[in-house]
Amino acid sequence: MPSLTDTAIRQAMKRVELTGKQENLADGEGRGTGRLVLVLKPMPKRVTADWMAQQWRDGKRTKKKLGSYPSMSLAQAREIFKRDFADVIQKGRSIKIATDTRPGTVADLFEGYVAALKAAGKPSWKETEKGLNKIADTLGRHRLAREIEAEEIVELIRPIYERGARSMADHVRSYIHAAFSWGMKSDNDYRNTSPRRFRIPFNPASDIPTEPKVQGTRWLSEEEFVQLYRWLDCPDTPVHPSYPRAVQLIMLTGQRVEEIARLHIDQWDAAERIIDWSKTKNLQPHAVPVPSLAAGLIESIKPNEYGWFFPSAKDPSKPVSHGTLYSFVWRQRDRGVIPYATNRDLRRTFKTLAGKAGVPKEIRDRLQNHALQDVSSKNYDRWNYMPEKRAGMARWDKYIRALLKKNKGKGSGTLKAAA
Repeated sequence: MPSLTDTAIRQAMKRVELTGKQENLADGEGRGTGRLVLVLKPMPKRVTADWMAQQWRDGKRTKKKLGSYPSMSLAQAREIFKRDFADVIQKGRSIKIATDTRPGTVADLFEGYVAALKAAGKPSWKETEKGLNKIADTLGRHRLAREIEAEEIVELIRPIYERGARSMADHVRSYIHAAFSWGMKSDNDYRNTSPRRFRIPFNPASDIPTEPKVQGTRWLSEEEFVQLYRWLDCPDTPVHPSYPRAVQLIMLTGQRVEEIARLHIDQWDAAERIIDWSKTKNLQPHAVPVPSLAAGLIESIKPNEYGWFFPSAKDPSKPVSHGTLYSFVWRQRDRGVIPYATNRDLRRTFKTLAGKAGVPKEIRDRLQNHALQDVSSKNYDRWNYMPEKRAGMARWDKYIRALLKKNKGKGSGTLKAAA
């Protein structure tokens, strides 16, 4: 049987669409052992085309899916069949067992890393998945992960850096470095039950430098805090209603952007006025009593049908991403209508102004879920400090109310509503 061509595939797909009958297109000879086959199936709205590694063993036919046409091209399917299946078939081993032991591809590596983040309860898994998907398209999803070299990653990052997106360039490097580190460790993890091995000899991103980290020092003065809070109360331009209120809640509670962005109705205890996160960045359970001003803000928001207080504008079944909130603040900041501040600056502002309000540093650390490093706190102290945190937030609430009253005017509706 002759080798397949793209023209032959397109003609066969039209034929299946007209006849409504399934066809199997074999790529060359090999029936006695095995071969690459494209299975065309008529469906109500389209014809599906799936690449299969096909094997005859002990008088039985076995198939293993490689991918779908045209997402996986004819050339790619041939390469993968030759690399992962041809030798296995020639040796008479079952492709059902052998395919799982083949060296992992870039797609396998990135998907495995994201799955590990998700299993560990890391809230960053969604953003990481989105970033790695774009990177995989550039590096080549079906290439062996162990074949990726540092030069390729440099060429991927350089255009991002040259257009001025230096922070994004660092993020891309970080995503790749973390995924390859996970892959190298997973090969030697005795708890790993998967037979898949990446056999990565070294991390190709390890020697790629990053931008020097600049320790943030920016925090809002009392006047800037009021200016930003008032603008969020009454924006001078159309914005999605979720965004200003989410930023206000960050200002009032000092919590992490991603935690507020993903606030769900199941995490809000209205009777106790407590937000309870079971899984957080430092993997420690975190329950924070909110000031009454913040409680009034939360109660004024009706969660959507999926339970999100701050749903995504594009997909209401998901919460707004912390990246979207970052962009929202940047856009208004660049317009000059709000003080220059990042979302991390807002956490620093809470830490600083709450100190000025008289909240002890230890309680501020606990309110923001900053891990305490002393031996006693790490290994022995299991008190939840809820009474102390409530007292701290009450002091903070009194301070913020007084601060906002100094400059009454446009946008004071939230203060009145929550009073």
